[in-house]
Amino acid sequence: MTQKLVLASNNAGKLREFGQILAPLGFELHAQGEFNVPEAEEPFATFVENALAKARHAARLTGLPALADDSGVCVNALGGAPGVYSARYAGEPKSDARNNAKLLADLAAHADKSAYYYCVLVFVRHADDPQPIIADGRWQGEITSEARGEGGFGYDPHFWIAALGKTVAELEAAQKNALSHRGQALRALVDKLK
Repeated sequence: MTQKLVLASNNAGKLREFGQILAPLGFELHAQGEFNVPEAEEPFATFVENALAKARHAARLTGLPALADDSGVCVNALGGAPGVYSARYAGEPKSDARNNAKLLADLAAHADKSAYYYCVLVFVRHADDPQPIIADGRWQGEITSEARGEGGFGYDPHFWIAALGKTVAELEAAQKNALSHRGQALRALVDKLK
């Protein structure tokens, strides 16, 4: 028997990644847009607070268990920016191309290009769940000025993994899921859900 689970996002990339990993556990993942759930406000300065707000919002409006993530790229030379503002780094409307251009411009004067992707996942059984399940993951890399690869989304074409000699956008989906911050967080969440 499958359990419907609402993803507090309409991001097709996240829906695909999460769906592949959660399906074997019996979860049928649906984007919040399928239930006409508007995006939640993300007013907080931390990934965990934003993810919790998104999960509670989706659960409240659908009556279903909800999964939310808040993730982004944190660049050391920029004090952790764009961080929680990764999706809207260059302002509204959201644009991967503009976000990447802004990141490269902001980082141009810095020698240190080290960065990491960070992800927090929050699972709530219902909107007022007093014990949300929280998991996180972190993926080290560096920002490269040359965009490479067609896969992934967001900052992936500029996120270089030196050990692999590739950007994240050059990785096969299965390899990305195995290594990524989101994959790490999801596996940690799955362990807790079991």
